[in-house]
Amino acid sequence: MALIVQKYGGTSVGSPERITEVAKRVIRWREKGDDVVVVVSAMSGETNRLVGLINALDPEGSAREKDVILSTGEQVTIGLLTLCLQSMGCEARSYTGQQAKILTDSAHSKARIREIDGAPIKADLEAGKVVIVAGFQGVDADGSITTLGRGGSDTTAVALAVALKADECQIYTDVDGVYTTDPRVVSDARHIPKLALEEMLEMASQGSKVLQIRAVEFAYKYDMPIRVLSSFDEGDNGKSTLVTREEDIMEEVMVRGVAFNRDEAQLTIKGVPDKPGVAFDILGPISDANIEVDMILQNVGSDGTTDFTFTIHRNDYTEAMRILTVTGESLGASACSGDDRIAKVSIVGGGMRSHAGVASQMFKALAKDGINIRMISTSEIKISVVVDEKYLELAVRTLHDAFGLSEEVA
Repeated sequence: MALIVQKYGGTSVGSPERITEVAKRVIRWREKGDDVVVVVSAMSGETNRLVGLINALDPEGSAREKDVILSTGEQVTIGLLTLCLQSMGCEARSYTGQQAKILTDSAHSKARIREIDGAPIKADLEAGKVVIVAGFQGVDADGSITTLGRGGSDTTAVALAVALKADECQIYTDVDGVYTTDPRVVSDARHIPKLALEEMLEMASQGSKVLQIRAVEFAYKYDMPIRVLSSFDEGDNGKSTLVTREEDIMEEVMVRGVAFNRDEAQLTIKGVPDKPGVAFDILGPISDANIEVDMILQNVGSDGTTDFTFTIHRNDYTEAMRILTVTGESLGASACSGDDRIAKVSIVGGGMRSHAGVASQMFKALAKDGINIRMISTSEIKISVVVDEKYLELAVRTLHDAFGLSEEVA
């Protein structure tokens, strides 16, 4: 007997008919003798509806009260799925984030999970019940409802799997696994049956939307295997991707996939004094505004000044540009500029550690197709480049072809 944590996204529970199909699938797993905990998102479109209601009344209102409202979407789903299971003769019980004792910090709308007391859930599992938990939410030390941010149900599922010492965390969505890149950009993108948690972490951080990055961080930290499946496949034997420890993967692939992110913006401050602490002087105010910085490039001139370029999420561009302009005036910069029409393209693969020449192969392929590189960032298993947004899809197709990612792995 195994303990399985399953997560179903909004499209998987988007209607009474879809919820019924989820219930049938859960019962099939239960009939195999497995204990099952199910984490659900709000029904498709429900969170957007709730956000619309908030914006219609007071978009700048209390973050605490917004979380109270946004958490209701998942609570509807857990109730409906539990009722459906009970009507089919399957004992089940629903849990809100608070009832599941998911303790978070107090950062409303982007809370982080601190701990989970799994005792109540374990008691229901031992009593033979299926447990249905609301994703995306928890409670802080003061008892206030918190939400984990968009995609937070993935994080809830993985965190519960870790707390309950589950055998596997299954993420059901509208795709049947992870592909070498987005099939909407490259039509012959190949399905990946198995990849390492570290590779998935890099792909998620570089723009792959299949799994939420914080969920993968949890899984990577605690060695929790994740299986990505489609809830729209009939039966339980369709394609899937197992994301697991590197040592559990036999083949070593130089490049596993191409990830990309359209939501990038670039800012540059020129001619600031090249002295200790200048990087903090520039990025400190950006950080204070809760704006995350991704890639950084610094060019030191021979005249005692430096040019400093960094990238951020496109949604933060206007505010970051305002802050940088103020900083530039205080530092005596010669100019401040920005561009919110850039994109980031990355190649990821654990085999990069033991293969030389990957970067030169990447740069050669891009140059051959006339794609100029504006910034470069590397890690042990990833190389990222910033390009003009108009070249994004060409760059993805170029790199996918250059590394033979459509070919089946032997």
